[in-house]
Amino acid sequence: MLSNEDSPLLNYRLFSVVGDGVGQEEGTDNGQVVVCSSTGTLPDQDKKLSTFFGVVVPTVLSMFSIVIFLRIGFVIGHAGFLQAVLMLVVAYIIISLTVLSVSAIATNGAVQGGGAYFMISRTLGPEFGGSIGLMIYLANVCACGVYILGLVEAILDEFGMLPGSSVADGTHALPQGYLYSVMYASIILLLCMIICMVGADIYSKASFVTFLLVTLILITILVSFFAVKPQEIHIVHTTTTGTKTYNTSYTGFNSSTFRDNLFDKYAQDYTTGTKMTFAIVFAVMFNGCTGIMAGSNMSGDLKNPSSSIPKGTIVAVVYTFFVYLLLFFMVSFTCERVLLQEDYSFLKKINVWPPFVTIGIYSASLSASMSSLIGASRILHALAKDDLFGIPFSPAKKTSKGGNPWVAVLYTWGLVQLVLFAGKLNTIAGIVTIFYLMAYAAVDLACLALEWASAPNFRPTFQVFSWHTCLLGIVSCFVMMFLINPAYASGSIVLMIILLGFIHYRASTSSWGYISQALIFHQVRKYLLLLDVRKEHVKFWRPQILLMVANPRTSCELIQFVNDLKKGGLYVLGHVQIGDLDTMPSDPMQPQYNFWLSLVDKLGVKAFVDLTLSPSVRQGTQHLLRITGLGGMKPNTLVLGFYDNCTPDDYFLLDPAFHGSMGNDSFGVDNTSLQAHFAPVRDGETTKALRASEYVAIISDAIKMHKNVCLGRYFHLLNRKDLFSKKQNERLSIDVWPLNLWRPDSTNYVDVCSLFLLQMACILNMVSSWKTARMRIFLCVESGDQGWIRKEEKLRELLDKLRIKATIKVVTWDSVVALHWSKRLSKEQQQEAFTNLNVIRITDDYLTAVNRMVYEQTFSTAVRFLYLPRPPADTSRYERYLEQLDIMSKDLGPTILVHGLTPVTCTEL
Repeated sequence: MLSNEDSPLLNYRLFSVVGDGVGQEEGTDNGQVVVCSSTGTLPDQDKKLSTFFGVVVPTVLSMFSIVIFLRIGFVIGHAGFLQAVLMLVVAYIIISLTVLSVSAIATNGAVQGGGAYFMISRTLGPEFGGSIGLMIYLANVCACGVYILGLVEAILDEFGMLPGSSVADGTHALPQGYLYSVMYASIILLLCMIICMVGADIYSKASFVTFLLVTLILITILVSFFAVKPQEIHIVHTTTTGTKTYNTSYTGFNSSTFRDNLFDKYAQDYTTGTKMTFAIVFAVMFNGCTGIMAGSNMSGDLKNPSSSIPKGTIVAVVYTFFVYLLLFFMVSFTCERVLLQEDYSFLKKINVWPPFVTIGIYSASLSASMSSLIGASRILHALAKDDLFGIPFSPAKKTSKGGNPWVAVLYTWGLVQLVLFAGKLNTIAGIVTIFYLMAYAAVDLACLALEWASAPNFRPTFQVFSWHTCLLGIVSCFVMMFLINPAYASGSIVLMIILLGFIHYRASTSSWGYISQALIFHQVRKYLLLLDVRKEHVKFWRPQILLMVANPRTSCELIQFVNDLKKGGLYVLGHVQIGDLDTMPSDPMQPQYNFWLSLVDKLGVKAFVDLTLSPSVRQGTQHLLRITGLGGMKPNTLVLGFYDNCTPDDYFLLDPAFHGSMGNDSFGVDNTSLQAHFAPVRDGETTKALRASEYVAIISDAIKMHKNVCLGRYFHLLNRKDLFSKKQNERLSIDVWPLNLWRPDSTNYVDVCSLFLLQMACILNMVSSWKTARMRIFLCVESGDQGWIRKEEKLRELLDKLRIKATIKVVTWDSVVALHWSKRLSKEQQQEAFTNLNVIRITDDYLTAVNRMVYEQTFSTAVRFLYLPRPPADTSRYERYLEQLDIMSKDLGPTILVHGLTPVTCTEL
């Protein structure tokens, strides 16, 4: 059996997976064959159409349609030969650029049903694909109405009663009028629907017969320019206001006629009574070029769409261009302008046998109508299968046993019926043209995005394109849209934006792949290379935070708080799992990423996730501090939860976002699986996985690696909902203690750590939810210090230079300082002791007094920033160091202990 482009890769023997074996042949009995296919479907055996029948024939017929028989004279008569050729060239440049994009996309993978919609949606994602797909569908619906109304116009011109007459006169027997026109159009539409309901196979056969017929008639038209002798032609227009008679002539090849037709002469259109302009004429003429998607729309019925679409479309475009150009030349040389402006069916009068042209008009219009109807139904069927618009389109998924989407045909028939109430071809030609131009621009955009993304898997076999052609195609389409009708163009863009928003919020995540992700990757990589760490400057410093999380059930409040501290910087959630990869069959961390990313989504924080497997938490943290981030985006600040014995509540049980089994995030993670993944909250009796000495060692390691360190305590008490509620009567406070409270002598407030602490508090105060909070900075002085006023002035001066708005609170701490061990030493001994960092000599009484002093200054305090002293060099004192931190910060509520090493403030411009 022959394979096609949709066949599974196993058919090509590229690979096979049978049970657990490797390299076994498919069809063996010892396992189940696993087929890998991008489409997830087996090849459709009903795809029968070749390149010629499936693409060339419908595309040529759609591009000729009614325009080549009834609007050639209209274009030349109003625009003149030069402007007509300009319009033709511009139109074909636009569609040729789009054809190049279509060919590139079509030859980059298997194309299924839906044509241009399928290509755009699988490239740009469901939002763009669905919105543009619906607009392509509406364009085909309107185009079908245009072709049918043109056919009715031709029938009434031949067989309609003369205006003002109520009696049949020979062949002029059909009553005329608006309702009659709608009735005739409805009958023709019903005939087209019946043919399309049977299926694509009978349509392709009927189209081929029509193609041969139209080709034969075009030959007779070209022969007629040479065979028919010059003649006088009388034209009579009878209206309700009277009768107008025009005497004109067919001159044969005449240079004088050509000169008269060379330039534009816009006049009133006798069918609508509207004065013609360049934009209107171009819109009508462009309708003759909008059929390039007819072959693409049949992609679901083609044997090999990736090969047939580019070849067939290019052949059709080249063929129709030269036919149009030749007819423009012939008509300009042989027909007077009055004939062209006042009789759009003049080709019948100058043909060797007039009925030939009539047959051509009927057959081409009927074929183009069916092409648009069947193409539109295929697009609607593809939209319905992708379930982008929900219940209204869901019935359109249904197909007959032969695969014909008959419900989609019925939908389309009903919409075309509504279009027919417009009544006149020229009335809706502009709308059709705008919709098609939007679709072409979207195809060019899809190809441009693929080219700019530089994805390795974008390697189309069709190489005659570049990003320049795509960009030029987009610009050309939008320029022509606004030249034709600014109102329609603006309306179509607004409609597309509305559809984009609707699908974005309604549709679930697709498995098609998002070009936006490839583009973002490409741009991020480029800009990361430009982000040179050697060019960093303190003026543009921002926190880049690595927050280590043991169990998010107890850390969600801290995760959200640190999100406020990042100020547009890097924010990474890190987690270490204890283990050894040598003892495991595979990496256990990779499957966990989806759960952590789902957690990030539910908490609404802008953070990355980095997980690692390590023999110890300390080693894992070292790994993350070294390897997390890329280029100039690497963590400069480590944040840890505080090491104590408190057992906070399970946040997952408090937040409704984590309740119930609903809430699937479209990546296979629902609330139930998220709850099951993360371990329950540790009770007070369970042994901790991390020892106190190891915790302090992590702080020491970070400082050695020149990372700033923050410890967050009691953040499970930070209830953001109550804190920022409108019922909050008192203004919140952010309390900042920039003094190293373990060293009473360090009251100058200008060391790097103090400035870093001030900067972090200021960043929090800049966040929108914290802007209403007041920042209070505490200045600790002794009552016997005569220079405390000067110290306050210097602190105020510093805050002014740093542009920090804060209230300075002076606190006398004589009773606290009196308990410090340094007070029992001389000044020389104090200096030596502080130099050696005799932290161990600080008593619990002193730390308790410090804790009480900080607590007593509470006044609607939401969070506190305290100075974090450096850990002792002696590792045996780590546990004592942690005990001291515990005493100092006990029961203070949400508190951040900060140790900064990085210069972060600048007073210069």
